[in-house]
Amino acid sequence: MKYIVCEEPGKFLLKEKEAPVRKENEALLRVKKVGICGTDLHAYSGNQAFFTYPRILGHELASEIVEIGENERGLKAGDNVVIMPYVSCGKCIACRNGKTNCCTNISVLGVHSDGGMQEYITVRQDLLLPANHLSDDQMAIVEPLAIGAHAIRRADVKPGETVVVVGCGPIGIGMVKLAQIAGATVIVLDVNDERLKYTKEEIGADYVINVNNNPVEKIAEITNGDMATAVFDATGFKGALEIGPDYMAHGGRYVLVGLSKGDLTFNHPKIHAKETTVMCSRNATTEDFEHVISVLDQFPTDSFITHNVPFTEMIEHFDSWTKPATGVIKATVDFI
Repeated sequence: MKYIVCEEPGKFLLKEKEAPVRKENEALLRVKKVGICGTDLHAYSGNQAFFTYPRILGHELASEIVEIGENERGLKAGDNVVIMPYVSCGKCIACRNGKTNCCTNISVLGVHSDGGMQEYITVRQDLLLPANHLSDDQMAIVEPLAIGAHAIRRADVKPGETVVVVGCGPIGIGMVKLAQIAGATVIVLDVNDERLKYTKEEIGADYVINVNNNPVEKIAEITNGDMATAVFDATGFKGALEIGPDYMAHGGRYVLVGLSKGDLTFNHPKIHAKETTVMCSRNATTEDFEHVISVLDQFPTDSFITHNVPFTEMIEHFDSWTKPATGVIKATVDFI
């Protein structure tokens, strides 16, 4: 079978190897489509922490079962499935408490172990979710949307709330729609006017603000001085992360979805005065994947996927996907 491997930062190779053989508790899957995410872009650029090379990337996967044994979900050969790429141990304190998304020994496909940029892959049966009613495009975007769904659930967003989402990347865009589905009014912040326009016109954000245009004053005006009861950072940018509490109401929640490599500094009197709840949101659980699958018909998949190429052409296009000027929101790669 053919596969694409990132040999080292900035270098992909298209190679061939034997197809994998499944173990008793695994399924053999044919990969149909792979979504490209920030982790893949950072790995290619050499900026992904705790990453080793060579590595087969890809964890946003649309796939079809080739072989599978008996399983609790009744999955069979020929079924389309969404893959949850977070391989948890099932034994640690996090797993025992249902937080498999932050397992102490977590291994993420395409990050800690080889992922889906290959024609066939073997995956543990319990990590597969039925998706016969979804298109290949829809299956490929479930995982990034599930990350947003987990953050919305972590913050326990309620109908009638006003929330702020900082960052119009794929994760942020997903959170905007999922927060609206939860009944919230959503204010979106970014530096990119084209992304803000997309989020307003295609996703239906209630308000969009360029962060260079006095966002604290604008949010205060929109909320009659109350500010947002929940603020979500989807940038991972240190400066954005540190200013996020300024957008938040007294008694609010601040949710860090984007990941910065270094230390963050907050003014303690400021966050103390608001009795701020600061929480991080990592990966997603089965519940989040199932929620996304159940509401995916409300998401504009066609406009969200802006770039798509066959896997034989991925290497020549990948570098352009690292550049915002190309207008990329979500790129995907077809393996069939």
